[in-house]
Amino acid sequence: MIMASPPRLRKLVERCDTLRRRLAVDHSAETARRLEDAAHALCLLTGTRRLGTAMYVARQQMAEAMRRKQPNQHRNAQP
Repeated sequence: MIMASPPRLRKLVERCDTLRRRLAVDHSAETARRLEDAAHALCLLTGTRRLGTAMYVARQQMAEAMRRKQPNQHRNAQP
């Protein structure tokens, strides 16, 4: 499976979170359009069709990238 870069995913997840909160307050067509655009991009990057699923998959992929990046501290720990 091809994975998007974690910084790109993080940026889109944060953008979607921000726009969802803003839309709950202002209900503007412009905010709704921006959220739809960001959601579409996130769905494309994660291979999903729904924003909630895309957010979950993106967070899972970011967490997996962090795990691969950090050494396994349990194996390296001294008793």
